[in-house]
Amino acid sequence: MQVKRFFAADMRQAMKLVRDELGADAAIIGNRRIAGGVELTAALDYTPQALAPRVPNMELEDELRKTASRIVSAQAELSMRGDSDATTNRQLFAGLPLTAAEPLVEPTFVEPPRPVAPAPAAAVDARVFDSMRFELNGLRELLEVQLGSLAWSQLQGSKPQQANLWRRLQRIGLSGPLSRDLLALTTEIEEPRQAWRMLLAHLARMIVTPEIEPLEEGGVIAMVGPAGMGKTTTLAKLAARYVLKYGAQNIALVSMDSYRIGAQEQLKTLGRILNVSVTHVDPGQSLANALDPLLRKRVVLIDTAGLQASDPALRMQLESLAGRGIKSKNYLVLATTSQKQVLTAAYHSYKRCGLAGCILTKLDETASLGEVLSLAISHELPVAYLTDGPRIPDDLHLPRRHQLVSRAVSVQMQEEPSEEAMADMFADLYHNPAKRVG
Repeated sequence: MQVKRFFAADMRQAMKLVRDELGADAAIIGNRRIAGGVELTAALDYTPQALAPRVPNMELEDELRKTASRIVSAQAELSMRGDSDATTNRQLFAGLPLTAAEPLVEPTFVEPPRPVAPAPAAAVDARVFDSMRFELNGLRELLEVQLGSLAWSQLQGSKPQQANLWRRLQRIGLSGPLSRDLLALTTEIEEPRQAWRMLLAHLARMIVTPEIEPLEEGGVIAMVGPAGMGKTTTLAKLAARYVLKYGAQNIALVSMDSYRIGAQEQLKTLGRILNVSVTHVDPGQSLANALDPLLRKRVVLIDTAGLQASDPALRMQLESLAGRGIKSKNYLVLATTSQKQVLTAAYHSYKRCGLAGCILTKLDETASLGEVLSLAISHELPVAYLTDGPRIPDDLHLPRRHQLVSRAVSVQMQEEPSEEAMADMFADLYHNPAKRVG
């Protein structure tokens, strides 16, 4: 028997190390939490030893017998008391007359037993609960990984065509829940090419785009999102697009970014080039007061600071944009080169200000569009604009749903997803008990 320990940041990574090192037949014989992650003990050719004989606990068994005897005595006493009181209760509640066979018995008052204060519970160390919680979470992750691997293996054996479609959707980068919903719409199509075309058509229909271009609709438009997503560049492209079409008289720029070095100078330079007024809003200054003289403008574009989710200044900034009287349409700027975790965290951080939609940037640099499309579809975020280069404003485009799906297919991964990646994706689906795959 070969026994080995594995260390990783979480249970999923530890399980992957076990599979890579010892194979799928390895058995997990221990797990515990350590500083910075988890430790798994795995064995190959492991044979469980017979359970040790149980040693009886005489004191515990004696207490159990005494408790059982008390319960039987109490039940017998309640039964006898119920028989003696049956006549009186039947006459009182059923309205029956007294007869000679049923003499009137003077009821006697029996003082109920006084409640006995429960003994104080023994104080339990919080670390015990933490340890139990960790063990349960670890077991749940182990079960999810095993169930995901089993479900994927069963699907490959029973429905190879569906398994092939799952792989193709994963090459695009679509999330597991979205892939599951798409495949549910094409279960009756047997021809592979037709099923694939229908999947892409359904995907295109799921993408929401605004009926009216935001610049054409006008009003206050704010670019929000983490640092590095391309907010300022996108704002410059929008401003140049509007000026080239309608002139510089009815547009104004506002900057709320006083944290990044050179951010205000960058917007000032843009304002001089376009001959557009630029207003700076310092932290603590009222956004409503700053916008008041600009309300006569047809379009006001706001550039915000990309702050961390834990920064108190972000909460103040979002509250300002969501304030009454502002009526700002806030668009979440998402770089398509970002990882799925970064995109998800950005949405949850900025949804508090109320999002009118999203703008997808850096399409010319991305290797996958599935992650950002999955986010936009799952949270019903309309895709307002696309950017695919540094040129202002030439690289700003209105989205076309079928073109966006075609682009997602064209930049898909060249290699097939690994068996471990597919099993992990199926394991993630077990977080949602409402639906199952296959």
